[in-house]
Amino acid sequence: MRKPSLDRWVLAAFLVVLLSSSCAFASKKEVKKKTNNKEVTYDGTSLIIDGKRELLYSGSIHYPRSTPEMWPSIIERAKQGGLNTIQTYVFWNVHELEQGKFNFSGRTDLVKFIKLIEKNGMYVTLRLGPFIQAEWTHGGLPYWLREVPGIFFRTDNKEFKEHTERYVRTVLDKMKEEKLFASQGGPIILGQIENEYSAVQRAYKQDGINYIKWASKLVDSMKLGIPWVMCKHNDAPDPMINACNGRHCGDTFPGPNKENKPSLWTENWTTQFRVFGDSPVKRSVEDIAFSVARFFSKNGTHVNYYMYHGGTNFGRNGAHYVTTRYYDDAPLDEYGLEREPKYGHLKHLHNALNLCKKPLLWGQPRTEKPGKDTEIRYYEEPGTKSCAAFLANNNTEAAETIKFRGKEYVIAPRSISILPDCKTVVYNTAQIVSHHTSRNFMKSKKANKKFDFNVFTEPLPNKLKGDSYIPVELYGLTKDKTDYGWYTTSFKINKNQLPKKKGAKTTVRIASLGHALHAWFNGEYLGNGHGSHDEKSFVFQEPVTLKEGENHLVMLGVLTGFPDSGAYLEHRYTGPRSVSILGLSSGVLDLTESSKWGNKVGMEGERLGIHTEEGLKKVKWQKFTGKAPGLTWYQTYFDAPESESAAAVRMSGMGKGLIWVNGEGVGRYWMSFLNPLGQSTQIEYHIPRSFLKPKKNLLVIFEEEPNVKPEIIDFVIVNRDTVCSYVGEDYTPSVRHWTRKQDQVQAITDNVSLTATLKCSGNKKISEVEFASFGNPIGTCGNFTLGTCNAPVSKQVIEKHCLGKGECVIPVNKSTFQQDKKDSCKNVVKTLAVQVKCARDKKN
Repeated sequence: MRKPSLDRWVLAAFLVVLLSSSCAFASKKEVKKKTNNKEVTYDGTSLIIDGKRELLYSGSIHYPRSTPEMWPSIIERAKQGGLNTIQTYVFWNVHELEQGKFNFSGRTDLVKFIKLIEKNGMYVTLRLGPFIQAEWTHGGLPYWLREVPGIFFRTDNKEFKEHTERYVRTVLDKMKEEKLFASQGGPIILGQIENEYSAVQRAYKQDGINYIKWASKLVDSMKLGIPWVMCKHNDAPDPMINACNGRHCGDTFPGPNKENKPSLWTENWTTQFRVFGDSPVKRSVEDIAFSVARFFSKNGTHVNYYMYHGGTNFGRNGAHYVTTRYYDDAPLDEYGLEREPKYGHLKHLHNALNLCKKPLLWGQPRTEKPGKDTEIRYYEEPGTKSCAAFLANNNTEAAETIKFRGKEYVIAPRSISILPDCKTVVYNTAQIVSHHTSRNFMKSKKANKKFDFNVFTEPLPNKLKGDSYIPVELYGLTKDKTDYGWYTTSFKINKNQLPKKKGAKTTVRIASLGHALHAWFNGEYLGNGHGSHDEKSFVFQEPVTLKEGENHLVMLGVLTGFPDSGAYLEHRYTGPRSVSILGLSSGVLDLTESSKWGNKVGMEGERLGIHTEEGLKKVKWQKFTGKAPGLTWYQTYFDAPESESAAAVRMSGMGKGLIWVNGEGVGRYWMSFLNPLGQSTQIEYHIPRSFLKPKKNLLVIFEEEPNVKPEIIDFVIVNRDTVCSYVGEDYTPSVRHWTRKQDQVQAITDNVSLTATLKCSGNKKISEVEFASFGNPIGTCGNFTLGTCNAPVSKQVIEKHCLGKGECVIPVNKSTFQQDKKDSCKNVVKTLAVQVKCARDKKN
C-alpha cells in the first residue's frame, strides 16, 4: 500500500484545523443559545431553571384588575418587595367575550403585561384555567359557553373539551409566537391547567378523573418546555405537579404525590376577599410570615402570595356579591400603594430566606423537638460550613427559650427565628422592624366644586307582551349583557275574591333564588329585597291593595355577577321563581304559572349608551331638584383631582347601582347593604388616573333606589402619607445588616444595632411628628395613645432625627431616649411608637 504524499498530509491537517474551528464556533453559538433559552426542569427539591436551583417568591397580580398605565409601577414595586416571579390567571371571558372573537388589547393585553414582567427581570407563572374562580364572574368562563347544546363544564364532555382545547391552544400559541416561554428565552417558567379541581371531582365521578387526565395530556402534548401544576389537587396525574392553596401549607399540605416533584405553594392568601354585607377582615403579616418561614423550613422552595396586588373589579366583572375592591389588604393595596408593614416585613423575610438559599437547596434537612411547643429545623450541606436553621415557637401566649448548638435563643410567641448560619438570628416572623403606614382619603379641592346633577328616570314597563308561563331564569334572560331583567304580569280579581273581613290585608309574596329585586304593584313602588353571598335565596313580602278587575305586577330582577365556583356551574339558576298573592278570601293565588309573564332585558339607558358622551344626547335630561325615584340615571361633570396621587369617588348618600367615568365602567357600588356593624362594606371606588382628563370629566351613575343624596358624593385623593414605626427594644435588628459570602453570614455595617426607619414615598419629606413615645404606648398606626410609661424627650428626639428628611433612622435603645439616665419604669420592656406626616416640600 502506498504511503500518502506530504501534500496530502498537509491538506488533511488543514481540514482538521478547519473542522475544529467550525466546531468551536458552533459550540460557542450553542452555548450562547443555551443562555437565552432556559430549560426548566424539577426534582424533589426545587424547580431548576437553566441548570440552577431557585427559591421562588411569587405574587398574584391580575392584569384586568388594574390598567396598563398602572402595570409598570405595580410590577416594579413587587420586585422591590423581594419577588422574583409574578403569577396571573388568564381570563377566558375577557379574551373571548363573543365566541370566536378574541381580544388581547387594553386591560386584556396579556402579552404586554408579561413583557413588562420580563423587562423587570422576573419570571411568570401562567394559570390558564379554563376555569379560574378568582371571585371573577362565571369563574372566567364566557357566558356563551352555557348555551352550547349538550355542554357540561369541567368534565369529560365532548363539547366542553372542544372549546377548551381551542381556547388553550389559542392562548399558548400566542405566547409561543411572542417567544415568552422560558424554553424560548422568555419569562414563563411554569403553567397551570384547571384550578382546585379536587373541590368538584367527586361530583363528576369517573368523568372527572377522565377530564383531568385529558387536560394534563393536552398541555403536556404541546411540548412548551415548562412544567405544569394542578393546585389543590393532590392526585394530579403525572407529569403535573400537585401544589397547595391555603393559609398554612407548611402544616396542611400532604406534600408532592411523587418523590421527584417539588413542594410548591400556589396560593398563600394574604387576606380574605370581601363581599357586600361583610364586616372588615384582615390577615396579619406576622401570620403570613410565620406560614412562609414554616413552609420553607419543611422543604418548600416556592410561595405565591394570593393576592400581592388585588386591584379593582371594574365594570361588571366581579362574581356574585363580590365588592369592586379586591384583596385590598394585600401587600400592594387596591391603588398599587405599599401597605406597610405587610409589604416591608415580607420583603425582609425574602432577604432572610435568600441568606439561607445555599443550605436550603443543597443541604440535608434535620429536625429536633426540644419542647412541647418548640421545634428546630435546620439544613446542613455535607462537607461544608453551609447551614441554616429555623427555630419555631408554637406557643401562642408566651416566649420560649430554645437551646441550639450551645447557645440560648428567646423566641417570641408563635414565631420563627431564622438563622442563616445556624448561629445568627437575622429575622423573626413576629418582630416587625419595617415601617407602617395608614391610608388617607383626602377630599379633593379641585374636583369637588358644586355638582349640577341632571337626571333621567327609566320608564316603568307596565305590561310587556306575555311570552312565557313562568318568570324566565335571570342568567339566561340577561346573558351577561346587563345586571337587569324585567318581569310583568297582569291578573284579574273579582269581588268575591277580595277579603271579606274589614281591615284584612292582602300581600304579594315573591320567592327568589337571588340576587336582588325591586317590585311595583299597580304602578306603586313596593320596595326591594336581596340575598347575600352565603344565602342567595330570599323572600320579598309586602302588603298590596288589590282592586276589582285587572291588577298589574312589575318586578325587576337584579344580578350582582355570575357564580364563580362549584360543580355544574352551567346549571346554576337565579331570579324570581315563585309569585303569589296571600290574604284573598278564595285562598292563595299562585301567579307563577297561572298567568303569562312578559320579559325585557336591561335598562333603556343601557340600550342607548347614555353613560357615554355620545349617548347622553339620546334622552331628555332634567335638572335634579333634590329628590328622585329609583331607577334614575345621574350625570354631572367634574375636574380631575389635583396631584398625581390615586383617586376615588366616595359614594356616600347613595344606595345601589353602577358608576361610569368618561364611559369607563368603574364598577358596582352597594352602599345600602350594611354589614353587622351597621356600615357599608365599601365606601370609596377607585377611578384610575388613565380614566381621567384634566377637566370636564363625565360622571354617570345608575341608581336603583329612590330618595338618595347624590350631592353628598365627593372625590378623594388617596395617599399613605401617615408613616409610623412600632419597634420593641428586644426585637431582632433588621436583616438588611447582613449578607452571605460563600458559607459565612457577615455584617455589612460596623455596628449591627436595632433601629426604627421612617420613609416617605416619592419626593415627600417628613413635615410633622404627630406622635412619639418610648415606653409602653398602645394602638396602631393612625391611632396611637400613650401608655403608663413614656420617655418625656421622645418627640424631641424624633424631630431632631427626622423633620425635613425623606427618610430617617432612629436608634432604638435607652441611651437615645433616656438622656437623663432616669427610667421611671425599669421593669418594662420598652417600645418605640412614632407617627409622622409626609408632605411635598412647599418650594417644589
